[in-house]
Amino acid sequence: MIFIPTHYSVLEHVRKLEVQASHEEQLYLILDIYLKLFPTRNAFLFRYSPLGYLGEGIIQLTSTQLIHIREIRDDIRALPIIHSSIKEREAKYCSGVEHLKQISSRYVFPSNVDSMLVVPICFGPVVVGYICSTEFQEGVVFDEKILSSLSLYGKLIGKYLQSAVETDTPTLLSKRELEVMKRISQGESTKEMADSMNISELTVKQYVKTAIKKLGANNRSHAVGELFRRGIIS
Repeated sequence: MIFIPTHYSVLEHVRKLEVQASHEEQLYLILDIYLKLFPTRNAFLFRYSPLGYLGEGIIQLTSTQLIHIREIRDDIRALPIIHSSIKEREAKYCSGVEHLKQISSRYVFPSNVDSMLVVPICFGPVVVGYICSTEFQEGVVFDEKILSSLSLYGKLIGKYLQSAVETDTPTLLSKRELEVMKRISQGESTKEMADSMNISELTVKQYVKTAIKKLGANNRSHAVGELFRRGIIS
């Protein structure tokens, strides 16, 4: 019999994140709790940036191993199930023929992978990441009840991550740094920003570099995603 966690149970498990000291431990626990609560056998954690619809891998967790997947960077528009889940901010599941339709032909999965579950991690209207699973317990049926529970998990995780950021907010961006990041989110190139702002390209790059550092981000896309997540830009 497949156990479906109640909303109260999900909330109680998410509260365990509050005692974790490091960011790395928190990320691990997000997937560990997920695997314990839901009938899945693997979990891939991605961050998401609306800049270029970019999904960037963080870690993969199974019952036996933890793997870093930072080399994975995808335009999620090539994966309709992920795009749909993020757009609607709801957990989505597909299998069989529907799975083939939802996956771009440029993606090659092992022959035993014929289904996918996507759980968006969101705070309000802003999606900051998502969890994917491709292996599940036997006999599980992802009906409306379990998908609702998964969606709740994604929202609680997003809310927790947001509160953690607000508790330890990095130095705010300067007016110029914020302007540059807004222009990046709108798709402007370094040259276009330099011309319109009447500054050198080197100065633009320096603003970007300091903004990324202040936001604790890894790159431009991650920084833009952080600004959307915190509601600084929309």
